[in-house]
Amino acid sequence: MGFCSAFSQYFSERKSTWVPLVVATVVVSIPVAQSIRRTYRRYKFYRWGYKPGSLSGFLASKLEEHSKARREAAPVRVYMDGCFDMMHYGHANALRQARTCGDVLVVGLIPDEEIIKVKGPPVCNNEERMAMVSAVKWVDEVIPNTPYEITEEFMTELFEKHKIDFIVHGDDPCLLPDGSDAYAAAKRVGRFVTIKRTEGISTTDLVGRMLMCVRGDNTKNSNQQASQLKEFSTNPTAEMERTPSSTRVSQFLPTSRRFVQFSSGKQPFPGATIVYVDGAFDMFHSGHVKFLEKARELGDFLLVGIHTDEVVQENRGAHHPIQSLHERALSVLSCRFVDEVVMGAPWVITRDLLMSFNVSLVVEGTIKEEAPGALEEEDPYAVPKEMGIFKRISSPNDMTTTKIIHRIMENRAAYEARNAKKAKSEQNYYENQKAFMEEV
Repeated sequence: MGFCSAFSQYFSERKSTWVPLVVATVVVSIPVAQSIRRTYRRYKFYRWGYKPGSLSGFLASKLEEHSKARREAAPVRVYMDGCFDMMHYGHANALRQARTCGDVLVVGLIPDEEIIKVKGPPVCNNEERMAMVSAVKWVDEVIPNTPYEITEEFMTELFEKHKIDFIVHGDDPCLLPDGSDAYAAAKRVGRFVTIKRTEGISTTDLVGRMLMCVRGDNTKNSNQQASQLKEFSTNPTAEMERTPSSTRVSQFLPTSRRFVQFSSGKQPFPGATIVYVDGAFDMFHSGHVKFLEKARELGDFLLVGIHTDEVVQENRGAHHPIQSLHERALSVLSCRFVDEVVMGAPWVITRDLLMSFNVSLVVEGTIKEEAPGALEEEDPYAVPKEMGIFKRISSPNDMTTTKIIHRIMENRAAYEARNAKKAKSEQNYYENQKAFMEEV
């Protein structure tokens, strides 16, 4: 008898035993399979996120807890220094990138004396630059009076006293007067991290834009200064050839990704007191920062309306604004006191705007810049005043965009010399050194 025949005879004799067993197995397996299918659907991993309460959500929460515990026990501290003169969105983006390289960002602020030796006179002083850097939402600590060069001695102080793990700088060269690399020491010990330079903006570029528009010889006579300022604000025909093109042509390329990176993504909670302020916020400076800080203290959520270039030009003069709407918006978004911005806000605040954003309070500062000879035909704050939600607060300091322009005018020769020197290095960077680098 073959094996198959014997196997068949064996199961035929025991049919009454195995047939019920098979049937029972099939009956039980159907709900088991359905249960497995439902479980898979519920606990499968999601490619673009996780489902709260699922296995992937549980693992993600545990990983976040572990990461948080690690950061609290031994946070990675990164250091970035700079002059941060006339703080702009390029500075802010560098600080944002540096912050992603660690858990705590420590910023070194180079003093006026060091800047004068290496670059020439800064436009803003130590106190003003400190206020600006401290207000950037990605900055955790600031060390004042740091040297321009990262020497062995100062690097040891950073590592031992301030517990710095890495030193960060952009991919553009930072050279000392003798032509040597200011970060050579940090690179030698392998604790230097390079981030992508933010193109399209620099302090040199901003100074160049103002020098392009300021005409006439430098003078300390107040009457002549006032005349120059009026011409700067109202005369549409500037001498375009006075300043090298490399310092007056903005290479700014706005992207949606940049605005997402700068945005806090926060929404006001139900019942929150929403404070609204508006303005040009051109050449974002310490006066703006101090005003925004004070306005933020009046509520739970600070909404900032930024006027269009056309509106600013109509109310401030032909050569205003110095920066475009997108540039000004990024600078405001980088401020830790700001929760959201309205790009292209109307000059006259309307009831529709207040209702759309559920505004609780409209705030104006006591220091307000006006174009020479400008006449205000309509009170832009008439509606919130009628609604009883308007408040004028004392401006914490008297810095204005006009004062910055005055400083450029008073030191025109020095800034023109500095820009001419810087223009050559920037041109060399764009023509010979620039290469693609992924931004963090």
